[in-house]
Amino acid sequence: MSGLLKGVGYFFHGMTMLIQPGLRRFVIIPLLANIAVFALIAGSLYQLMSGFYIDITGEITGKLSFLTWIVTPIIWLVGTLLSGYLSIFIVLFLTSPFHGLLAEKVEEQVTGEAIQNESSVVQVALSVPRGFLRELQKLFHYLPMALLVAIISVIPGLNFAAPFLWIILGAWMMSLQFIDYPMDNHRLPFREVREACSARRGTSIGFGAIVAFVSGIPILNLALIPAAVAGATLLWCDELRHLR
Repeated sequence: MSGLLKGVGYFFHGMTMLIQPGLRRFVIIPLLANIAVFALIAGSLYQLMSGFYIDITGEITGKLSFLTWIVTPIIWLVGTLLSGYLSIFIVLFLTSPFHGLLAEKVEEQVTGEAIQNESSVVQVALSVPRGFLRELQKLFHYLPMALLVAIISVIPGLNFAAPFLWIILGAWMMSLQFIDYPMDNHRLPFREVREACSARRGTSIGFGAIVAFVSGIPILNLALIPAAVAGATLLWCDELRHLR
């Protein structure tokens, strides 16, 4: 339990770091991208959900009309959560190089040590496709586990555990997603990211769980990505770096 709480604490500590001088400029682009993508997705889902809402509520008449008070908030809550989840996924994929820069600056502030990376034009150009490749590695790591949980979800007698498995899987993937940024700055392979998180599984799951939870909270989730990057970097510096 203490590990889970420590993981949660890293996220909120990371959020407080975003206003520090020297870090704010690395937050602006991902934040603006998240706002723009969220607005685009929310607008599209609003059009889709409006038609769905009219169809559903139009069928509720007479004595069942009171159900509209229940159905209405559920429909719009689902739409809001979907907008948040989709926008975060898209922004993570499109702006991954910026997250590496933020992780680098946070680590330098915490440790007082400069990260030794090649800064040539070629290396900077290669960082973009490398970032996309890392995102694909995470996706391929996730899909087999998601397929297994999906199969469990339809097996009688086992499907009662499916909601808990989805929560744990989501938390695990969120931890891998963000802890990968500071570790990638040291050119560590994704295999080592998985091993490091496994060595501090409780803390990693706690961190990933709070990130997954906040990702579904409107407005607050707009600042989620830079806060999670900073928090994951703190976790890396405090508990994972020595495991290399």
